[in-house]
Amino acid sequence: MRKDALAIHSSSKPQLPEILRRVRAIDREFLARVERLPLVQIRIRYEDIEPIRQRRMQQLVEVAARLLQTPWRGIRPAVRACYGKAEFETVVREHLRLYAAEVHALSRSSRLAVLLAPLGERLRRTMDEQANALAREVAGLLHG
Repeated sequence: MRKDALAIHSSSKPQLPEILRRVRAIDREFLARVERLPLVQIRIRYEDIEPIRQRRMQQLVEVAARLLQTPWRGIRPAVRACYGKAEFETVVREHLRLYAAEVHALSRSSRLAVLLAPLGERLRRTMDEQANALAREVAGLLHG
């Protein structure tokens, strides 16, 4: 959430390299907390994650910039004015798929106990399966 909030807040002056640098700092904070856990060891392989993360952050910056072009009174009027229902559903679905791909790439960076390792692939499949339904629901809620 902090990474997405950073991209959204940066939409008025999108500087993707700076956003990605700050996102890595958030990763380091997370790793500092997680490294105390006995069964988890994480070494983030940015060569796997960064291309996906860059596309996801870029998309988020573009959507936020588009929605914030005009001072709307609430998210619903902004979405309705900037996106048709089908287009917004597509944008949300793509963001969720990129997020799932990023989570999956991160899960490959961790060394979990042997019994926990299959959960990473299962989580990816579940996130992908739910992306369509969730995108449709969000678009429906915002478009009425």
